[in-house]
Amino acid sequence: MIVCSCNALTDHDIHAAVDWMRAADPATLITPGKVWRALGRRADCGGCMRLFLEQMKACDTLEVPMNLRGLRRATTEGRQDEGRRKGHRVSQQGPE
Repeated sequence: MIVCSCNALTDHDIHAAVDWMRAADPATLITPGKVWRALGRRADCGGCMRLFLEQMKACDTLEVPMNLRGLRRATTEGRQDEGRRKGHRVSQQGPE
C-alpha cells in the first residue's frame, strides 16, 4: 500500500526500515524522523503522517527496548518540575 504519494513510499518500505534499524541497534529508539532518514527521504507535505505513524506502530520490532521503558517516570517520580529550575522560561524571569 502507498503511504506517501509525494515520495512513493509504501508500507513495506516503512516496515523494512524499522526492522533494519532494530537489527542494527537493538537499543535504539525509533522515531519517524529516523525512519525518514533511513529511507533517504523527508516528509514533504505531511499529509501522510497519520498513516505513516500507523504503519510504524504496526511493526512488531518498533517497541521500546526493555531497559529504556519507564525511564522518564523513574527520574521524575514525585517531582512536578521535571528537574527544571524555577523561572526556566523567559516569560517567568524577572527584570535584570
